[in-house]
Amino acid sequence: MADRPNLLFIMPDQLRADFLSCYGADFIETPHIDRLAQLGVRYERAYSPSPICVPARAMLLTGRNAIQTGVLTNEDYLRPDLADCGIHTWPEILGEAGYATSAIGKMHFYPWDINQGFQTRVVCEDKRWLLVEDDYQKHLKENGYLKMHGNEHEGYHENKGAIVNQIPWAHSWDHFVGDAACEHIRRHPQDRPFAMMVGFPGPHCPYDPNAEYLEAFDEADMPDPIPEVPGNTPLLRENNVDGNKRPWNGVDYSAFTDAQKRKIRAHYAALVKQIDDEVGAILDALQETGQLDNTLIIFSSDHGDHLGDHNFIGKATYYEASIKVPLIVCGPGIEKGKVSPHLVSISDITATLLAAGGCPLPGYLDARPLPDLGLDPAEPRDRIVGFLSSGCMHFDGTWKLVKYTTGEMLLFNLIEDPSEQHNRIDDPDCQAIYRRLDMGLTQEMLRSITDSHHEKRVAYSALYDEEAFGQEGWQRTYPQPFQDR
Repeated sequence: MADRPNLLFIMPDQLRADFLSCYGADFIETPHIDRLAQLGVRYERAYSPSPICVPARAMLLTGRNAIQTGVLTNEDYLRPDLADCGIHTWPEILGEAGYATSAIGKMHFYPWDINQGFQTRVVCEDKRWLLVEDDYQKHLKENGYLKMHGNEHEGYHENKGAIVNQIPWAHSWDHFVGDAACEHIRRHPQDRPFAMMVGFPGPHCPYDPNAEYLEAFDEADMPDPIPEVPGNTPLLRENNVDGNKRPWNGVDYSAFTDAQKRKIRAHYAALVKQIDDEVGAILDALQETGQLDNTLIIFSSDHGDHLGDHNFIGKATYYEASIKVPLIVCGPGIEKGKVSPHLVSISDITATLLAAGGCPLPGYLDARPLPDLGLDPAEPRDRIVGFLSSGCMHFDGTWKLVKYTTGEMLLFNLIEDPSEQHNRIDDPDCQAIYRRLDMGLTQEMLRSITDSHHEKRVAYSALYDEEAFGQEGWQRTYPQPFQDR
């Protein structure tokens, strides 16, 4: 066991890449996350193909895209007989291989108290799930507090969800998760390697940092939001406004000023700063216990946050603010201080964890080991294809095609137009590019639909010459376990 590294996957919720100093942000310092980049590889072009919490997390658990998992919205979830279908989560596979698997923090499982292969869990669920009696709720009650909705805080509606957390930092969401992760690391018996996921509930809305962190950020220093282009996605914008009016958030963004966007950004930056300090504490715990040099650390997020870009809030579009995320990997044998230009998907984290743990990669994976880590096989991607119930995307690293169920379609050249201001979908000079991307998107969609129904397959070979099939009482295998073809 000692020759295999510990595996640590740190995942803040809804963290966009450009709010970290190692990704070029000059209005915030994130020295502990920057340290991860100094110790390993930072991926410049990492994307979330399904930028909503549950679809992204189901994809990460299984290494399969959202059509194949069947999880295309936050109201969907993995089938409970997944193992009978021959599909296993990465903690299940690593657990079978001798790893001690654990999950700390937000997981977003349905039901919330299932383990999905994690042998040990300390649960601190989504900030919007106030009725979940998880470990964090118990901690709060023991210390005289309760989970609070954002609307129980001063200024919630007028500041569009930007508030100051009434619960002291010592008992806040992200500190609880960081503290539990450190305690778990310190208690881990080192006779076997661990595979651990740490899910911070922040910087997801409500944008609720503690006052001592918020005071370091001036709204005037925040980067300007990318302007909305009239006519690009007005129907999608209406859906964004309507969705956020619902009780889970209850904020009306139909009027959304630049001043409100800057305030949200300052609060979001303070939340990022809080998480950076918790990452520092986790690194200290690994160092103190002598495990840092033998731990592969992956830092990433499930998706980003518009924070007012294109006049949107939250996620669930294929604009860069929603899908471009940080991805940093460091650990034994990994080149230090490297910046990778390769196009990568966060789904590749799944294959990377398995490969680093010495596990054979299942044939059903869409995920592949990340390049530049020395893992095999690690062929760089030439495209990212993504799916949600509301839309889909094909991005080849230069051109991005997006199609939404609203009927709106977008085509951007990200090299010439990184702010996505010039929709080229009707440009006569771009029709060959559109057709190429659309064909690739259709091919991947059809392949995924076929693989998503593998459990219904009657057989993987013809039945016409099988004697048993011709007899009364023959029974099909259901669900049919996945087989490579």
